[in-house]
Amino acid sequence: MDREVFQEQFGLIGTSNAIRQVVDKIMQVSRTDITVLLQGESGVGKDVTARAIHGMSERKHNDLVIVNCGAIPEGIIESELFGHEKGAFTGANDSRQGYFEKANGGTIFLDEIGDTPKNVQVKLLRVLENGEFFRVGSSKVQTTDVRVIAATNLDLWQLVKDGTFREDLYYRLDTVQIHLPPLRERQDDIIPIFRKFVQDFSARYDSVFKGFSDEARELLISYRWPGNIRELRNIAEQLVVLEKSQFIDKERLQKYLKGRQHEGSADNLPMVADQSSSSGDNANSDFDRRDRELVYRALVELRNDIGDVKQMLGNFLYSTLSNKNVKALPPAVRDEVTNLAGNLNIDLGNQASLGMKSMPHHDEDDDEPEIIQHDETDLSHFLDNDEIPSIEETEQFLIRRALEKYDGNRRKASETLGISERTLYRKLDQYGLD
Repeated sequence: MDREVFQEQFGLIGTSNAIRQVVDKIMQVSRTDITVLLQGESGVGKDVTARAIHGMSERKHNDLVIVNCGAIPEGIIESELFGHEKGAFTGANDSRQGYFEKANGGTIFLDEIGDTPKNVQVKLLRVLENGEFFRVGSSKVQTTDVRVIAATNLDLWQLVKDGTFREDLYYRLDTVQIHLPPLRERQDDIIPIFRKFVQDFSARYDSVFKGFSDEARELLISYRWPGNIRELRNIAEQLVVLEKSQFIDKERLQKYLKGRQHEGSADNLPMVADQSSSSGDNANSDFDRRDRELVYRALVELRNDIGDVKQMLGNFLYSTLSNKNVKALPPAVRDEVTNLAGNLNIDLGNQASLGMKSMPHHDEDDDEPEIIQHDETDLSHFLDNDEIPSIEETEQFLIRRALEKYDGNRRKASETLGISERTLYRKLDQYGLD
């Protein structure tokens, strides 16, 4: 079968060298019964790859049984895989086939194989070597004829060195290994995959997708996609459903890209090019590259956090404080607010000249200036003690104040803070704020 026809048939979209190498390897091993180990991050399409291998094999007319080993509780995984006899344990009212029996003559896909407990690994090794196993509660040997495809997002060899994964099972699984690259290493494939998802969802929801700007296109390509193809698919579905018939620009797209993911990546964090040399010590080069990338990500993340907090503080000063309010603050807090207002070019005595909403007016004859009360979450606690609050503490303070000012109205609070309502909801969830 031609590679392009194969890719279209099984949904392996892309023309990058990375995906072409994967497809070539799949086509090589599909018609054999050799065990295949798929390795790659979560969301890269290991299940799609397993379906493609099965669909090209001689077993394609029999079942493909998919098992997520990480989702099965340790106490019942043996019974799920190998079945059990009636009365084998409490609740075993009938005999039951396991997944290996159900897959007889076909293929079994063991996803997240690295999460299987060691006592089950022994039994997996036996069924991989000679097709034999025992049901739970039985001494009768059962046999099955299955082709095994395993997958993991973990480093199995590291698990072997840590003593949590059997070395003999590792070698049995690692007969043919196919590495599925993360989406950030397949930049040329991002737009074609996105377009395919959009076409599918537009047809499903009877919607029209008007396209996206060049800036939005660049953002799609430069975003790190920590959730890989699964995340890209989710974004495409949201845009089709929630932005129906809207032209997608960069700002509209950014609303759907998660602000911070695992490893602290930001929504528009650019990728670091692989500068490791092909010669010399590859291990050291890879380590240096990863080290530089981590430092780079941390610096950009810090810059973004500081920028977000400054924006929130600026909007907070605009909307809540007048010059008279500031004078009423404790000295340490007043100095900090005044300095911050100067850095942000905010004239606390003349907000109207900045085109902002006017501040609440206080007559000179007022008996007492408005005093802002402080609780344990107030920044004055830190400033009075010559301490620097963390970014998280500052954010919580500003969010609480904005919600108090608008009696819990989250739309008005988010406008005051200069962030989207979606971001505010995420922050409330992140900090456990009511």
